Amino acid sequence: MTQPIPNRRECLLAAALDAAERGWAVFPLRPGGKRPALHGEQSCPRTGDCAAGHRKWEQRATIDPDRIGRAWSAGPFNVGIATGPSRLLVVDLDMPKTNGKSVKGSEGTPCGVTTFKALCERAGQEVPATYRTRTASGGQHLYFTAPAGVRLTNTAGSIAPLVDTRASGGYVVGAGSITPAGPYEALCARVAAPVPGWLLSILQPAPKPVRPQLRPVAGQSRRYADVALTNETHAVMTAGDSTRNATLLRAARALGRFVASGDLTRMVVEEALRGAAGANATESQSYYDDVIRRALDWSITHNPGRVKAA
Repeated sequence: MTQPIPNRRECLLAAALDAAERGWAVFPLRPGGKRPALHGEQSCPRTGDCAAGHRKWEQRATIDPDRIGRAWSAGPFNVGIATGPSRLLVVDLDMPKTNGKSVKGSEGTPCGVTTFKALCERAGQEVPATYRTRTASGGQHLYFTAPAGVRLTNTAGSIAPLVDTRASGGYVVGAGSITPAGPYEALCARVAAPVPGWLLSILQPAPKPVRPQLRPVAGQSRRYADVALTNETHAVMTAGDSTRNATLLRAARALGRFVASGDLTRMVVEEALRGAAGANATESQSYYDDVIRRALDWSITHNPGRVKAA
């Protein structure tokens, strides 16, 4: 049974205040939705919080109970938690998707929870005990406190398939929020544990020692790069829905070596992978762009370029 609007607003206000008491900066999301319920720059009144200039959702997120009370007095807004200002890293364990929608209990396809458990086992660690929520899709959000002086950013599938993270520049839907797909519910542990060291090392791998630059073998490496581009693009284009993100990640990392060596341009690689991923898309183009960009950045950083012939 749907709650009356006043009662629903009071429950969501209580959820926002609970998050703020933990030190997590909150802002309102659209009623029943996951998008910020704040005005855009074009419609900014330049008053109140924006008196000195337009402030976006991350800048307007707050732990001030008075500001929270005023914001939620206007409607039954869902609760957004700005992970950057809250010094949080939230691991998003998603469900498999079909036609862009999360599917509970999809046979034969491991969900993010299962994938993350396997990742912990490979690291020789237990699944961390920390504050977590069940998402509307049936996945989970694991909350961790980020170490001081370390800036973590958002990731999309670069840790493992269906395992994303939200940190600086990102936000998550907080417990107590309700969407048409279902509620967001706190599951266990009131305290967010520190980011485990093994996970931090994946998110911020130590730089590899500088290797001596090698002289190119004329023509051979470029031909190999062209063949690799064709093969990796084809692999992404023909990958199934459940493996496309992981295949795209591997392809971008493999082709990044040729961008670092100068045998392929980054623009050529990005355009080829964007087209391949979008051919049978189950995610938004911006999602695929983020996977490609981060995987190429990682590969280029860890594969120093060689001296090219004039």
